[in-house]
Amino acid sequence: MASGIHRSAPRFAVLALGGLAAIGIAMAGVSQAAAKEYKGNSALIGVVIGPDDKPVPHAVISYQSSSGAFGAHVTHTDSTGHFAIGKLPADSYDLRASAKGLFSDWEKNVSLRKGETKSVTLRLIYSREPLKPQPNKSKPTNQSGPKQ
Repeated sequence: MASGIHRSAPRFAVLALGGLAAIGIAMAGVSQAAAKEYKGNSALIGVVIGPDDKPVPHAVISYQSSSGAFGAHVTHTDSTGHFAIGKLPADSYDLRASAKGLFSDWEKNVSLRKGETKSVTLRLIYSREPLKPQPNKSKPTNQSGPKQ
């Protein structure tokens, strides 16, 4: 018998080869679970625009149903800054984009009817780091008046 291979159960033989097959089987289970969620025929399409008003390639799109019935998912824009999310059930969705340390506002309650395709534009406007208040450069004034 070859080392690490169990001949009594050949379909599971690769499980002994470092657990990679176990990961593959687990991922197949996740894919099937995700496929069950995508039972609709509606779609969200759109573009992510950067602060320079140009499309942002490879931006991350986070989306979920507004009701929470359809969990959080992620997709990416293509090389032209566009995205398409298909096979969605009719519902309302929340979307947000991020790229290069910038984020868009959440686009909330984007309603999709059965078979509908809706276009959304997400604009990146917020930085990852909160903006720091600028120091007040004016000199303080003496409001109590001159000393006597």
